[in-house]
Amino acid sequence: MKRLFFSFQISSFALASLVALCLAPQAFGQVFPQQRSVGGIAIDGDGAVAAATIEEGRLLAEVRQKALADVPDDLQPFTELRAVSLKQIEAAIAKCAIEGQPLPEEIKYLAGLQRVEYVLVYPERNDIVLAGPAEGWRIDALGTVVGATTSRPVVLLDDLMIALRSRETSRLDAISCSIDPTPEGIKRVRSVLGRMRTVGNRRPDERPIEEALGPQIITVTGVPETSHFAHVMVAADFRMKRLAMNFQQAPVDQMPSFMHLISSSRRTTKNMTPRWWLATNYEPLARDAEGLAWQLRGQGVKCLTQEDYFNAEGKREKSVKAGHLAQQWAQTMTDRYEELAEQDSTFGQLRNVMDLAVVAALIEKEQLLDLAGLEIIA
Repeated sequence: MKRLFFSFQISSFALASLVALCLAPQAFGQVFPQQRSVGGIAIDGDGAVAAATIEEGRLLAEVRQKALADVPDDLQPFTELRAVSLKQIEAAIAKCAIEGQPLPEEIKYLAGLQRVEYVLVYPERNDIVLAGPAEGWRIDALGTVVGATTSRPVVLLDDLMIALRSRETSRLDAISCSIDPTPEGIKRVRSVLGRMRTVGNRRPDERPIEEALGPQIITVTGVPETSHFAHVMVAADFRMKRLAMNFQQAPVDQMPSFMHLISSSRRTTKNMTPRWWLATNYEPLARDAEGLAWQLRGQGVKCLTQEDYFNAEGKREKSVKAGHLAQQWAQTMTDRYEELAEQDSTFGQLRNVMDLAVVAALIEKEQLLDLAGLEIIA
């Protein structure tokens, strides 16, 4: 059976850490042995699939039977279970291409599907169905397509196609996106901080450090850099960084920024730069004995951290064990992620593409297309 590994990463670092980098004495913690440095976002879709467990089949059998019901003409009302047929999507795309017509919204927005909770295989119909909660849609203040009443981001056909296209090639060319400072930017920040007497005399939202840092380098691999999939990863990392640095207030309670943790703590921040990344956080997938019904379970996302050191030339040298405050902020991000995704559609979209990465890994690893007798051109 083929193994499929998805590795998404977006490098991220904290401006507050640059303050510590320039003003604190050089110090290092325990270096992670043989561990690849990651930052921003990392997804291992295969991990959740490999740990799948066979559950009591009645519930999954009921879901599989219920999903056979026709999709209603009125897609506006909320439902806990709406089924989206990959076979029908493929047919609709082909029809529109032949007729030279644009795809209808119900295809582009997958009938308002808000999360993929189930992957159901129907060999007798030569079909695979994605199912989960759904309702009608609207556009929110961030320009995201979200549920009309829940405000949860809708799963997009564009993202599904990118995930399916990557299911084989990602083993050779990992899906990744990095946002990295330039060495020149780090040097400018050192110069600015060298003129500051103490960190505490400046508010965390002041701009000299941000302006000195300047433009950063975004590198995307594995998916088209112009794709919505790539934009979701970049946007989520960007907004996570802004929350950590207190450049914008968290839209949920009991989520202080990393800067607030520093200012309220008597601990000394060492010469390290925290890097946070959002990783997959699924429970083992549930499956029936025949491998025809699968369920994604768990929150989907967690926040992890480690710390990097930048040398005098502004180049990253080592990854070391994260400090207490960086770990505390990462845990808070994890604990509040569900609420955060409800309030900020950027994080909800990130979870959607993580779901799709797991779905694509499942389809590839378990050879579900062959099991269903389905051919798709993603």
